[in-house]
Amino acid sequence: MHDIRAVRADPASFDAAMARRGLQPVADSILAIDTARRSATTAVEEARAVRNKKSREVGQLKAAGQHEEAERMIATLAATDKIAGDALARTDEALRKALAELPNRLDDDVPDGTDESDNVVLRQHGAQPNLPFTPKQHFELGEALGMMDFATAAKLAGARFTVLRGPLARLERALGQWMLSVHTDRHGYTETTVPLLVNDETMFGTGQLPKFEEDLFRTTDGRWLIPTAEVPLTNTVAGEILPEAALPVRLASLSPSFRSEAGSAGRDTRGMLRQHQFPKVEMVAITRPEDSDAEHERMTECAEHILTELGLVWRRVVLCSGDTGFSAAKTFDLEVWLPGQGAWREISSCSNTRDFQARRMNARYRPREEAGAKKPAAPAFVHTLNGSGVAVGRALIAVMEMHQAEDGSITVPEVLRPWMGGITRIAAG
Repeated sequence: MHDIRAVRADPASFDAAMARRGLQPVADSILAIDTARRSATTAVEEARAVRNKKSREVGQLKAAGQHEEAERMIATLAATDKIAGDALARTDEALRKALAELPNRLDDDVPDGTDESDNVVLRQHGAQPNLPFTPKQHFELGEALGMMDFATAAKLAGARFTVLRGPLARLERALGQWMLSVHTDRHGYTETTVPLLVNDETMFGTGQLPKFEEDLFRTTDGRWLIPTAEVPLTNTVAGEILPEAALPVRLASLSPSFRSEAGSAGRDTRGMLRQHQFPKVEMVAITRPEDSDAEHERMTECAEHILTELGLVWRRVVLCSGDTGFSAAKTFDLEVWLPGQGAWREISSCSNTRDFQARRMNARYRPREEAGAKKPAAPAFVHTLNGSGVAVGRALIAVMEMHQAEDGSITVPEVLRPWMGGITRIAAG
């Protein structure tokens, strides 16, 4: 959510920021609504003043026995109040809606571009392997092992679902549990179990609503299945005023995620790269504004550590203006090399949303009092950050393709072996 004061202060700058997002100028229309709202506010205040002034006259009429006249005056004042109040409510909602539908401002150093082809690679870890055989894709490996079953999943639920069995199912579980343990034991995140169903306000707080409704699954009682644990994790501070000493808040969760993939028809239809349901380890941080850049770097490095420990080849990419998500001011994507596909695929996104989500959630903190201050510091909006730490299904795909052997077996990365009961290799039979 944007601060209307920023639009008032520099409409041209606001329009320039939205233009980087591919939007036409919007400041004039927003300011027109704001002007109407301010006029409506004045009308409410004037109506209240008239009512207060007339209250003595009402009392005098009643004292004089002119009850009908008093009631007529009360009704007239109430009608005026209602008209003014309704107009203010309408303009309030119109301004809120106009601001809520606009994406976050991008950081100045986000590269301009149209789509993912304009993203900029910042660094790479490891080199693509030159395997002495033709590598297979994950679904070829999984089906040959008899442990990845798309036909049964389609019978049970339709397309974009997968049934995993045996050691491959255990490997997926091991990945999620190990990654969550690394983030909590080594990286300082607090393990958090969250609801998988949330309400409208929670979805609005992190920016999923109203813009991305078609990408979500909704239940018959009006709740939403979470597309990522970012949604409930971030909203744990909604409506709160945190003491500065409590920051940063770092939370991590391993949970299922649910996405309709409404805009992905025809993309990644084979295998389990793009699923309606998938497990993911999510990281969320709540910080002071001056700390969010450093926190963004720290969070991204936490995700990079996971990929390095798994023996994967990865690279960090900064997303261009045309590929940066709605709520983000800046996003680093981590991509892994998949030998079977012969391509880089995104496995983690780490974003700094600055105060964009905090304004939607009304999440604030109270700065420490300065020595000699006569009154407490005014609350300020926190900054919120989120990142995949990482997507478990895509980590499974990457481990399978990177650690495959010519015979179709898969070597279990050393860090996962304690979580696999000592299994070092997954093979058919």
